Amino acid sequence: MEMLHYDFMQRAFWAGGIIAILASTLGVYLMLRRQALIADMLSHVSLAGVAAGTYLHINPSIAGFIVAMLGAIAVEYVRRSYKSFSEVSVAIIMVSGLASAVVLMSLIKGTSKSLSSYLFGSVVAVNTADLWQMIGVAVVGAIFFFFFRRPLYQISFDEETAKTDGLPVKWISLLFSIMTGMIVSSAMPIVGVLLVSALVVLPAAFAVRIAVSFSAAIGIACAAGLVGVFSGLTASYHLNTPPGGTIAIILLIILGVGVLAQKTTLRARNRVRNTESKRKFYTYQ
Repeated sequence: MEMLHYDFMQRAFWAGGIIAILASTLGVYLMLRRQALIADMLSHVSLAGVAAGTYLHINPSIAGFIVAMLGAIAVEYVRRSYKSFSEVSVAIIMVSGLASAVVLMSLIKGTSKSLSSYLFGSVVAVNTADLWQMIGVAVVGAIFFFFFRRPLYQISFDEETAKTDGLPVKWISLLFSIMTGMIVSSAMPIVGVLLVSALVVLPAAFAVRIAVSFSAAIGIACAAGLVGVFSGLTASYHLNTPPGGTIAIILLIILGVGVLAQKTTLRARNRVRNTESKRKFYTYQ
């Protein structure tokens, strides 16, 4: 393909593939834990880091990465203070991050174009340093999900039982939050801060609708994420549209097709069952 002759498109596809797998896997766990909004919250926090990095003349990606992890730690501690109202912690940290980002962005002069690439995503924004950062996050993420797959699964469904079984729930939850911050901040160059939650939530939402097991849900989510990212980057290149929005629209279409397919399958099964019931009834008569 012609577009793959360009180095920036090669980096975008590599980075997009890595982030699609990581974000989709993360999304399944977040949905099971009923914490899907955390991805959106951390994206706003990382935006504050990007703005701070730009204002202080340091690497915005690294600044956003560090601030996102700090926000992940903060939300975990605030969540423990509001055990009966866990969503309050997300709202508090999101407001803090967004307010800080707005104030810092107002202090920056003449950098609106560079910040917009982080807001909406840009294939040009993925440089070699960003790609190596994503590879590093992918390695850490693979190790984390490999060793903590079963504990996370157990905590996601029943945290109290996990505590009874002797699992260090607080530490595992804290590590999971930090991993979430790392993945969300690394996804910024591809889909942008404002749409990063789409890459986390939409493939997982599609997978949960049609999967028959937990392992199948992760596999389907990763496949949907890869299709969405690669199709979105291709369409973005040819149509000259923002990659983040294009990827999100394709993922929404995939989710819509999945919901319709599931409903159609259920209706067909119900019709078969009704037909078989009628046949048994008349046969018995």
